[in-house]
Amino acid sequence: MSVTITFLGGADTVTGSKYLVQHDGHSLLVDCGLFQGYKQLRLRNWSPLPVVPGQVNAVILTHAHLDHSGYLPLLAREGFRGRVYATPGTRDLCGILLPDSGHIQEEDAAFANRHGFSKHAPALPLYTRQDALNSLKQIKAVDMHHLFEPIRSWQARFTSAGHILGAASVLLEVAGRRILFSGDLGRPDDVIMNPPDDPPPADTVLVESTYGDRQHPAEDVAAELAPALQRLAARGGVAVVPVFAVGRAQAVLHTIAQLKAQGAIPRALPVFLDSPMAVHTTGLFDDHLGEHRLNLHQVHAMQRVATMVETPDQSKALAKRHGPMVILAASGMATGGRVLHHLALYAGNHRNMIILTGYQSPGTRGARFASGEKSVRIHGQEVAIEAEVVQLEAASAHADANQVLAWLRKMPKAPGQVYVVHGDMAASDRLRDRIEHELKWRAIVPEHGATWPM
Repeated sequence: MSVTITFLGGADTVTGSKYLVQHDGHSLLVDCGLFQGYKQLRLRNWSPLPVVPGQVNAVILTHAHLDHSGYLPLLAREGFRGRVYATPGTRDLCGILLPDSGHIQEEDAAFANRHGFSKHAPALPLYTRQDALNSLKQIKAVDMHHLFEPIRSWQARFTSAGHILGAASVLLEVAGRRILFSGDLGRPDDVIMNPPDDPPPADTVLVESTYGDRQHPAEDVAAELAPALQRLAARGGVAVVPVFAVGRAQAVLHTIAQLKAQGAIPRALPVFLDSPMAVHTTGLFDDHLGEHRLNLHQVHAMQRVATMVETPDQSKALAKRHGPMVILAASGMATGGRVLHHLALYAGNHRNMIILTGYQSPGTRGARFASGEKSVRIHGQEVAIEAEVVQLEAASAHADANQVLAWLRKMPKAPGQVYVVHGDMAASDRLRDRIEHELKWRAIVPEHGATWPM
C-alpha cells in the first residue's frame, strides 16, 4: 500500500496545521493545530475531522504554538487515545499553553453569555481547561536527534527548527519513504533562539511559507523599538503590546532590558507582562539553557525588566495607573485574552500606542490594526483607533523567504516533491515559484483537504 498525506490544515492558510499520514491501515497526525483569523477558518475548528479521532494512532507535534498544538484537547476528548510525541521544550510549553487556551475559551464564552453578544445561546467553549489537562497526560517527550517509533515500524526524529523553545522539524520514515516536515523555521539571526539545524535528506518536504513572499528588514528589533518607546515616554502614553506568549513576549522583554541597560530608553519606564502564560513561559528559559542564545544573566535580566501580572485583579488594577507605561499581553494577533481589555481602554487616545510584534494573520484584529483601520470590534462594541500603531517588522520569529530557501539549499540532495504549506496563498505561491525556478525542484501548494501519495 502507498503512503498518503492529507492536508487537514496549514494549506491555503497560515493556521490550523494538521497533516495526516496514512499507510497500511495506520494513521498519524503531524501537528494538531487550531485555525485562527477569518471566521470561516475558525469555524473549521467546530467541524469534525474526516478521520475518526479514535482511529488516529499517534500525533507528533513540531512545536507548542496553538496553531500547531491547540486542537489536541478536542482530539483527545473526541476519542484519541494514542501517544503525542514532542520535544521536552514542547511538552513543557504545552503544559502552559493548552490549559490556558481552554481557560480563555471558557472565559470568552462566559463573557459573551453575560453580555449577550453571541449568536449562540448559550455560547460554548471549543474545549475546557480540564479537557486540556486531560490531553497533557498523553504527551511523551523525546529529545532532539533521538530516533523513536510513533507507530510500529514507523521511525521519526526531531531536529531543531529554532523559532521557539522546543520547536523542531520532523523526519518521518514510513515504508521506505522519508518525509520531512519543516515545522515553523526560526531565523538564523533570531534575537533569542538558536538557528535551525540543517535539514536531513528526504524524499518529500513540507515547508512552511509564512514569509514566503517577503524579506525581513536589515535593522533589528532594538532599532525599531527604541524610538517608539522614546516617543511614548515623552508624551506620557500607554503602549499596549499584543504578544505571542511564547517567543515574542520573551524577545520583546529581552530587547527592552537591553535598551534600558544601554540608556536608550528611560530606565524608569514601567513595563508589565500581563499574561500568566507568558509569565510561566519566561520562567522556563532557566530550565532550557543551551536551547537559546541567552546566558543565565540575560535570562534573569529579561525576567526582572517587567512586573509580572498573573491574577485578573492585578490585570484590572493596571487601568488605574497613569502613563507612561508598557503593557505586554496575549494574544499576539489580538484574537482574545486580556489584551482585548487593554486595547478597548487605550486604543481611543492619540497619546497611546499599539505595538504589533509579529506576523498578523488576515482576518485578525492585529491585521486590521496593521492595515490602518479606524475602528475594530471588541467584545461586541466598536472601538475607535486613535492610538499610534507601530509594527515591528524585524520582530518575526519566522525565517523569511530567502532564509527558507537557504535552509532548503542545505539538503544533501534534491527531494522528489516539495509541498509549500503554512502560508497565505500569495506567500505560498511565491515561495513555490522560487523553489521551482531557483532550485529547479518540483513544488506545489496543496489545497485544504487534498490527499496526495508520497
